[in-house]
Amino acid sequence: MPFTPLHLGPALAFGLPLRRVLHPPTLLVASVAVDVEPLLVVALGLSYPLHGYLHTLPAAVACGLLLGYAMALLEGRLGPLYRALLLEEGAPAGRGPFLAAGVAGTVSHVLLDSPLYSDIQPLYPLGANPFFAPRLAPAVYGFCALSFLAGTLLYLSLWALRLKRGSGP
Repeated sequence: MPFTPLHLGPALAFGLPLRRVLHPPTLLVASVAVDVEPLLVVALGLSYPLHGYLHTLPAAVACGLLLGYAMALLEGRLGPLYRALLLEEGAPAGRGPFLAAGVAGTVSHVLLDSPLYSDIQPLYPLGANPFFAPRLAPAVYGFCALSFLAGTLLYLSLWALRLKRGSGP
């Protein structure tokens, strides 16, 4: 994983401008959810690959769809909070933005991790990682860090616009 919080960078940078088609809170959650797997392996001392099934594209898609569906179910309770935090412009129309964001978040996680770790099998059931290219590590980390910076600046600009319009925090 590019250090797990760095996965939030692309989610912020792409999720905020696309928040009419991708649900940003779902994208943020999905972009880091895949790393529950290595966290459990390490924390519980499991005899299981560090990057196991959740780090495959088929499981990432399934996980993303489940996360998207769960986040859509939570929208009624959490929607006002998301809007107060400027993560939504209005209530999303249907489940599409949630499902798309769930899949985009989990799949992007696997694709960003694949060049970094030889043990990931993104095209499972194929047993190899054709995307493994450790020489790309600086580029992957740089992309994640720069997109985190860009996403943060975008988010702060949304707050500045809100304050300028006089609607307050």
